[in-house]
Order: sequence, then structure tokens, then C-alpha cells
Amino acid sequence: MTRRWYLFPSLLLPLAALLTAFGPSDATRSVPNSSFAKGEVLQYKVHYGLINAAEATIELADNIHRVNERPCFRATVTGRTTGSFDYFLRIRDTWRSYIDTTSILPQRFFRNIEEKNYRKQETVDFDHIKDMASVESHKRDKNNVKRNTFKIPNNVQDIVSGFYYLRTLNYDQRRVGEVIKVQGFFDEDVYNMDVIYKGRETVETKAGAIRAIRLVPKMPDNKLFRGENAVSVYLSDDRNKIPVLIQAELVLGAVKVDMYKYQGLRNRLNLVAKN
Repeated sequence: MTRRWYLFPSLLLPLAALLTAFGPSDATRSVPNSSFAKGEVLQYKVHYGLINAAEATIELADNIHRVNERPCFRATVTGRTTGSFDYFLRIRDTWRSYIDTTSILPQRFFRNIEEKNYRKQETVDFDHIKDMASVESHKRDKNNVKRNTFKIPNNVQDIVSGFYYLRTLNYDQRRVGEVIKVQGFFDEDVYNMDVIYKGRETVETKAGAIRAIRLVPKMPDNKLFRGENAVSVYLSDDRNKIPVLIQAELVLGAVKVDMYKYQGLRNRLNLVAKN
């Protein structure tokens, strides 16, 4: 299906795989979180070479929601093409997760995909006690709804909640080259991916120079990315651990996702002072 090769989904899929990090535990785990709180908003520009191709926003709602009788953060990721890319691709995607404030596990996941002529809506409800996921989806015809139930691993993440869980990890205790095991549930399937901790660097973003943690997801063989280490994700090297820069080497060029604006951070961002 040609939609899988569009720019924005092509960029999001490796990131999505990275964001689904999980740690083995019991179904009622408690994850310490000093990195984010409600009201956080992160905004990005997506560049294909020198061209401004798209914009993306990642935000936490200002209030706490209750899903499955659990208090949850409502996290929403939106992406849209801009300029000339919008003329021949036109992408309007929304991904949303209701994330348990204690376990940082998803209680409900929603996505609305509009990519050129392709349409899909999907809702996933998670039962972490029974380790089951109930999926309701439809493509063009809203009356033609498909419902399925799937067995899932303990403490599995969706692609949005995993992003926030990744931010709770302590990278001070990791060695350069250490592999973080990744597991998630996406598109009615459970998948695995390894993420390599590459150490710390200072990166230039539109928001300024930022000290960052570099993570590299090992990519499977494919015709899109240039090698298994083609994607680098940089998290701010502070208590926030927000993604400040993503770089992807494609067979047909390079893509960069650059944070340019932020608000509502729980902690001060570790910007590098200019001389």
C-alpha cells in the first residue's frame, strides 16, 4: 500500500517503535515520574532536506481524565504536511493515548489517519489485568466497523504512552552501547525492537543548543532507511527528557524533526549558554 511510504508516516514509524519502550513488571506497577505533568506542549518542524515539509505537536491536556476508573494523562500527537508537500501528500494525523498516571500504561489509544486518499480510525482499549486489547477500527465506511480482541504482553505500551514511559528512565545508570529492549502493541500486532543508548551530545535546535541523550533504534531491513542505525532520537539531558531532535537517513535523502517551541515543562530545559 503506497501510503506507507509517505513522508510523515515514514518519519513517525521508527519514532513510534522507539516510543514503545517497556520494562517487565506486574500488572499493577508504579513508575516514578518527575519528567512531565499536565499542560506540557512541544512543537516541531519537519524538514526534508532543506524543505519545510510538515509540522507536529505533542501535548498533554490541562486536566486529568478518568478511563477504566483510572486517572489518566491525555496525550495527543498531531501531524500535518505544509507548503508544497501538503499539495501532493496532504496528511492530517491524530494519535491519542490515555495514560495511567501511576503505571504510565495506556488505558485507551485512539488514532485518526488522513493521508492523501487513505482514511482510518481506530480505538484500542487495554486490560492490563487480563493482558488483553480490544480493537475497534474502520477505514472509509464508518458503518463497516471491525472489532477484534488480542492477547498482549504484560505492561505493553502503545506508541504514544511508550514515549512518555521512555522519559521516566534513568540514563545515568546506562553504559554507552547498552541495549534497551522494546515491546509494544500497534496496528493489531505485538512487535519488538532494540534501542541503543549512544551517550550524550550537544545538539543545535531551533529552540537553541541543548545537551541531549542520543538513542538509536535498530531498524529492520527495508527499502526506506539507510542502514539499521539510520534513525537518531535526542532527548534533553535533564529531568524533562523531552525529544528535541530526530534525524533519519533515508535512501532518498534526510529528514530532521526539530523542536522550535515548548511550554508547560515540569522542569527547566537544559539549554547551553552561548559564548
